Amino acid sequence: MSTAISPTAYNYKVVRQFAIMTVVWGILGMGLGVFIASQLVWPELNFGLAWTSFGRLRPLHTNLVIFAFGGCALFATSYYVVQRTCQTRLISDSLAAFSFWGWQAVIVGAIVTLPLGYTTTKEYAELEWPLAILLAIVWVTYGLVFFGTIVKRKTKHIYVGNWFYGAFIVVTAMLHIVNHASLPVSFFKSYSAYAGATDAMIQWWYGHNAVGFFLTTGFLGMMYYFVPKQAERPIYSYRLSIVHFWALITLYIWAGPHHLHYTALPDWAQSLGMAMSIILLAPSWGGMINGMMTLSGAWHKLRTDPILRFLVVSLAFYGMSTFEGPMMAIKTVNSLSHYTDWTIGHVHAGALGWVAMISIGAIYHMIPKLFGRAQMHSIGLINTHFWLATIGTVLYIASMWVNGITQGLMWRAINDDGTLTYSFVEALQASHPGFIVRALGGAFFASGMLFMAYNVWRTVRASNPAEAKAAEQIAVVGAH
Repeated sequence: MSTAISPTAYNYKVVRQFAIMTVVWGILGMGLGVFIASQLVWPELNFGLAWTSFGRLRPLHTNLVIFAFGGCALFATSYYVVQRTCQTRLISDSLAAFSFWGWQAVIVGAIVTLPLGYTTTKEYAELEWPLAILLAIVWVTYGLVFFGTIVKRKTKHIYVGNWFYGAFIVVTAMLHIVNHASLPVSFFKSYSAYAGATDAMIQWWYGHNAVGFFLTTGFLGMMYYFVPKQAERPIYSYRLSIVHFWALITLYIWAGPHHLHYTALPDWAQSLGMAMSIILLAPSWGGMINGMMTLSGAWHKLRTDPILRFLVVSLAFYGMSTFEGPMMAIKTVNSLSHYTDWTIGHVHAGALGWVAMISIGAIYHMIPKLFGRAQMHSIGLINTHFWLATIGTVLYIASMWVNGITQGLMWRAINDDGTLTYSFVEALQASHPGFIVRALGGAFFASGMLFMAYNVWRTVRASNPAEAKAAEQIAVVGAH
């Protein structure tokens, strides 16, 4: 790699900002998750107040971990990857800065409005119309910066990671705008443009594809860059990555109806959602295998590289949760799992095991490079974080599996005369030990984020502004 100072140094300022806020929002979002998990163990923690009740704080938790933590990780990594793979600076520093400050404004808006009860009531789309409009404007700006940078690239080739990031940006915009179509009746209240089963269908077309494109496709873009970089190996199969991309985006968009089994949705729509969900297993595992096989000849690095460990274990959880999802979409399985804690366990197998772990690994990879350091302050602390995260995830999902199956079996148990064997309260009592283990697992995971914050802080503090600035002055030739 040439050491010449390039006049087209990369814009790392916005990447640094998003990377640091990923850690900050991760602590707040996961900390809140532990708190509401504790409310299910000790209901007194609701404090008898409306705005501290589980029902108000739970959507704030999901927004903080998905859009604040996950969103900032996606912004940071996509801005980093697109510059390095296209060997050119972001097309506009001012638009990139707007995307950062606008995104933080949306998150602050969520922190203010959701505990006060201002909500559309739509899962992952709770923000009322003024914030939804701001979010759309910020997102379109993000798209302009990302695709504008690809247009001005110095390389002929568009690396596959950018295909995944690009699809995630385009589809997320479409989902958000269509699902948020509404009629405002006041500054904090609106009614959906859709009604009845149609509203439910559009909501879960949005809801599952928020998982499919925001929490999967975007993070696969991350995987296709950071796993080969950290392993120092080329991606196992470039051809498989292209097949993976087109199969994933073709199939995922159809899977939403599996959230609406045994509801007023037409049976053919439920069955279509089920069939597409099962077929989705193939491209999902194609991506997981591609990432895992990239370590061929490099497995020994897992002994000494905890960053690579985060990235590879995230792929293992991705494979597991993308097997579990299609299985839970089968109607007969769904009749047991639906509305139980099994669903919560499945979501967190993906959210903690896949999304959070690959984000953490990517941030650990980027921070030294963004601040002109050779490596993170402490490899030992990364190792500690890895084990806290892994043990926390396993405790969380195992407790929810046990709870979910217990609940499903108790709810469907009937006596000879057709009456229910168990009351709902008895099922709740049986779930209580699982709630304790879930809170403990969440606490393990969240505590790991505190170690990360300290490690990042020490790494950043050890650099000086000149070193951080020099990190941007990378020669474009050979920089990626």
